[in-house]
Amino acid sequence: MQEKKNPLSPHLQIYKWQISSLLSITHRIVGVINIVAISVICFWSLFLLLGAENYQVINNFFNSFFGKFIAVGLCWTFSFHILNELRHLFWDMGYGFDLKISRITGVLALVGSFVLTIIFYLIGKNFI
Repeated sequence: MQEKKNPLSPHLQIYKWQISSLLSITHRIVGVINIVAISVICFWSLFLLLGAENYQVINNFFNSFFGKFIAVGLCWTFSFHILNELRHLFWDMGYGFDLKISRITGVLALVGSFVLTIIFYLIGKNFI
């Protein structure tokens, strides 16, 4: 049998990225991150039952730069996931299938998630 030299996935070489495909992949990745984060938050709340000294270790982590970065990052992942889910909810109701509307809602979900993250950060810092 003769071996063919055809590419395995030619569509990957000629495929043009669109906002919907980028948001779909990001939505799946963010969903996994969120479920891990929710599990960690549940375990974190269980540390309250073990006493203040065990809780203080986790509290010290979130007072560090890396901990604050994680908190702001999770704020973005939850904001993005919620806004993209609202977009999917409207699709489930039969609205927003037009290519132009799909692009607009995709950009709104992406930009809106960053805006919400900034607003939540400012609320957390008591600036608002």
